[in-house]
Amino acid sequence: MYKMIGKFLLFILFISTALLPFAETSAATAKVYKVPLINEVEKGLYSFLQRSFTEAEEAGAEAVFIEIDTPGGFTDAAGDIAELMDDARQKVEVIAYVHPRALSAGAFIALHADKIYMSPNGKIGAAQVIVSSGNAADKKSDSAWRADMINAAKSSNRITKYALAMADPSVDMPKYRAKVGELLTLTASEAEAVGYSEGTVSSFEEVLRKTGYEDAEVITTSETVSEKIARFITNPIVVPILLSIAGLGLVLELYSPGFGVPGTMGITALILFFYGHLVAGLAGYESIILFIIGIILIFAEFFLPGGIAGIAGSVAIVGSIILAGGNPMYMAISVLIAIAIAVTGMVVIMKFFGRKLHLLNKVVLMDSTDTESGYVSNVNRVELLGRLAKTSTPLRPAGAIELDGERIDVVSEGSYIDKGKSVIIVKVEGSRIVVRESVEKGEIK
Repeated sequence: MYKMIGKFLLFILFISTALLPFAETSAATAKVYKVPLINEVEKGLYSFLQRSFTEAEEAGAEAVFIEIDTPGGFTDAAGDIAELMDDARQKVEVIAYVHPRALSAGAFIALHADKIYMSPNGKIGAAQVIVSSGNAADKKSDSAWRADMINAAKSSNRITKYALAMADPSVDMPKYRAKVGELLTLTASEAEAVGYSEGTVSSFEEVLRKTGYEDAEVITTSETVSEKIARFITNPIVVPILLSIAGLGLVLELYSPGFGVPGTMGITALILFFYGHLVAGLAGYESIILFIIGIILIFAEFFLPGGIAGIAGSVAIVGSIILAGGNPMYMAISVLIAIAIAVTGMVVIMKFFGRKLHLLNKVVLMDSTDTESGYVSNVNRVELLGRLAKTSTPLRPAGAIELDGERIDVVSEGSYIDKGKSVIIVKVEGSRIVVRESVEKGEIK
């Protein structure tokens, strides 16, 4: 009997020991992703977040934590990121951890999370649309953005008036330092008090504890080198600079024999532009193909008459650049800036370095018909200087003289000389022969 009980207990112990690893594995199956959202909000950031959310969903993660530290950015990119978060919320829980700032477009993004937690020195707000000149956007854009902020608050069931005050300086909230003319920015404690934060935490681990994921496996995503380059290149401030370098470099190359540094700079700038927009998911292969066609047409212009190939190639290149950007209007403005800089550079170079022109010699006439180069419009009869002649007509002051039986058109130095007077030739400038009345016959002045 005792032997039977002992064997049974040993069997239970064996089964428990055998199942222990499976129990531990089961307890650790919960996965969460930690995704950093730092620096400016732009199109390149969207590409990184899209990859992170896709990885989280494919790995079966239960939640995605977005650690936010941004001064804001561009509203079109923020709108795309917000849509990405709304779609992800149908499959995973999205939690924002503001550490330490979610300003402007960052506040808009944070409001699209299911929950918001903030570090003790965190702040959220100040979300008015500012254009590149540093001024507030026009009324149409401003109105649309205010509506977006209100909808963002509604998407996470938060009181909308605070979101509106973050975007509209006319909303009066003196309790939170937002008097008329000032935008609302909430501290961590204020955000928690008005329901714009679920709590103030001192670390990410505390966020995990408060959300019930302290035992979950945390997978942190980070930007690849390609994504970092793409974020920099697709920044709306960098794009026109890059295109200007490309345009100016190619113009300078026209003045250089062979292929040198300017051409290399121009081509490199264009390659970087398309590479960054391709990695960011903004440019498709159709824009690359259109660009290559444009280059081929421009090269064909050197062998085909008429200029049609060159014009078509230029249009194709400009079209490919506009097509590669996420915002056609902004890309068109960037291209115009680059063209203006390139044209200015061309004018300056042609003015100061025109004689060193290389490829443009085929399309621009650079030769000058000056006397130093041996060109004269008329025979310069310097042999007539000092010769005496007689006026065959009155000089008023133009007229004619007779010299060795030859009639010559002349002008006097300004005074009237009657017909039949003796004159001396004092100046010869091409076809212009100047005479002066001679005091005595045979005198040479």
